[in-house]
Amino acid sequence: MTKNGKRVAWVTGGGSGIGEAGAEALAADGWIVVVSGRRKDALDTVVARIAGAGGAAEAIALDVSNAAEAQKAADQIVAKHGRIDLLVNNAGINVPRRSWKDMELEGWDKLVQVNLNGVLYCMRAVLPTMRKQQDGSIINVSSWAGRHVSKMPGPAYTTTKHAVLALTHSFNMDECVNGLRACCLMPGEVATPILKLRPVVPSEAEQAKMLQSEDLGRTIAFIASMPPRVCINELLISPTHNRGFIQTPNNRD
Repeated sequence: MTKNGKRVAWVTGGGSGIGEAGAEALAADGWIVVVSGRRKDALDTVVARIAGAGGAAEAIALDVSNAAEAQKAADQIVAKHGRIDLLVNNAGINVPRRSWKDMELEGWDKLVQVNLNGVLYCMRAVLPTMRKQQDGSIINVSSWAGRHVSKMPGPAYTTTKHAVLALTHSFNMDECVNGLRACCLMPGEVATPILKLRPVVPSEAEQAKMLQSEDLGRTIAFIASMPPRVCINELLISPTHNRGFIQTPNNRD
C-alpha cells in the first residue's frame, strides 16, 4: 500500500465498457485508480465521474500495442505512487471483417498487436515493481471465446483470447514464488460499445439480456479483493440467457 494506505490499480482500456466499470468499482473500494486508453477525453470523463463519487483516479493516454508507451505508463505510476498493486489488462478490439472468407491480414495483425502483445507489454512493464514488492495481482480480461471456440468472434479474436488464457497460466507458474498472481477473466457477451463492430449488431432487447459492464466491474473488484494467499486462476462468466447455447441467425454471423 501507499503511505496513505491506498492500493494502486492500473486499468487499461479504462475509457469505456468493462474497463470503465472496473475502475469505478475499484475506486469505490478505496483503490487509487489509473485509467489508460487511446482517447484522453473519454478517460477524463471517467476520472471526473470517479472523483465526483469521492474516489481517486488519474488518466494516462496510451496505446498498449506500443511497448515503449506501456513501459512509460508503468514507470509514471511507480514514480508518483511508489508501487502498482493491480493491473487490469482490459484493452481489446475486434474488427468487422472477421470470418475466414473476408478476413484481412491487416485486421489480424491489429488484433494480435492489441489483444495479445498489448497484454504482454503491460504485464512485463509492471513485473519488476511487483517482484520487488513481492506482491501484486493481474487480471487479464479475455473472453468466453478464450475458452470456447465459436464462429461469431472470428479466428483472430478467438486465437488472441485463447493465447491470453495460456499467458495467464504461464505467469502463475513462474511468478507464484514471488507472491504474484494472475486471473484470466473470460466473460460471455457483454453489452459494451465493441458490439457496434459486429457484422450484425445485437438489438437493444438482446443486449438487455447480456452481461452488463457493471456486472464485470463488480467481478473485477471481487477478484482484486482476495487476500494475497488466494489466486483465482481463471473465471468464466456468461449471461444466463447465453446466446452461444441458443442457435439463432444473428449469433451465427
